[in-house]
Amino acid sequence: MASLRRALYRAGILAQVHLPVPVVVVGNITAGGSGKTPLVLWLVDELTRRGRRPGVISRGYGGSAEGVRKVSRGDTPAVVGDEPLLIKRRADCPVFVGRDRVAAGNALLAAHPECDVILCDDGLQHYRLARDVEIAVVDRRGFWNGWPMPAGPLREPASRLRSVDAVVANDWAGDAGFRMTLAGDRFELLGKVSRGGTPSDLVGQRLHAVAGIGEPQRFFDHLAALGLRFEPHPFPDHHAYVAEDLAFGGDAILTTEKDAVKFGELASLPVWVLPVTATVTPDLAQFILERIDGRPPA
Repeated sequence: MASLRRALYRAGILAQVHLPVPVVVVGNITAGGSGKTPLVLWLVDELTRRGRRPGVISRGYGGSAEGVRKVSRGDTPAVVGDEPLLIKRRADCPVFVGRDRVAAGNALLAAHPECDVILCDDGLQHYRLARDVEIAVVDRRGFWNGWPMPAGPLREPASRLRSVDAVVANDWAGDAGFRMTLAGDRFELLGKVSRGGTPSDLVGQRLHAVAGIGEPQRFFDHLAALGLRFEPHPFPDHHAYVAEDLAFGGDAILTTEKDAVKFGELASLPVWVLPVTATVTPDLAQFILERIDGRPPA
């Protein structure tokens, strides 16, 4: 069914809509997170550094916003979704959410006509939006049991990777043209802008690690590699936290940026957030610019 739907769009039976600027889609073929958001943040930084003015559109999964909405730093994840809010707080670019990616892209360009490239976070299967570059991210779990949903994790067959422009391996050993690594070794105390800490500052404390991402174990392994000992608390991806989820005895909570935007004042213990930064090799940003070269800016 997924292949048939894609074929109908490719044949023109179902119509695609082209935005007036190049569109770069970052997605995956499995359900759940695979590292798309860190890659989008890296692309925003790299494209900006090279003179482009990117904007980001996203579905806003987990948010209650109806229609299309511009994301502001003061929004809540319950309204706009956790990943768009994280992107807005980390990246200096416009971010719009909407189930209809075409409408979200048009709204972004109407509000920010200076934008000359759109990054679509998690839109690989949203075929109505025409795209100039398709990027698929695969993490270390690969394709799990190789079955389609709901028996397995696949949104589309694994053969779909042969048709994308670039496959980015996030700690995946499979065949990919690009490799992404995530690095982070300095914590930030939630609610204290100027307060940071290193792993050595946390050694000896009674720590709880909380992660509601695509693969929580990846975060726990990262903390262990930093030399920290903790009690792990995995939650489902995009989990909406309540106070009872964070009612631990101990000294501190360690968590991801994606989770931290949903904590608010729920935790009674200090919360240390670990930002991570992506690095991609070879130069994916240059690859994208070469693919969209010749398309005029908006």
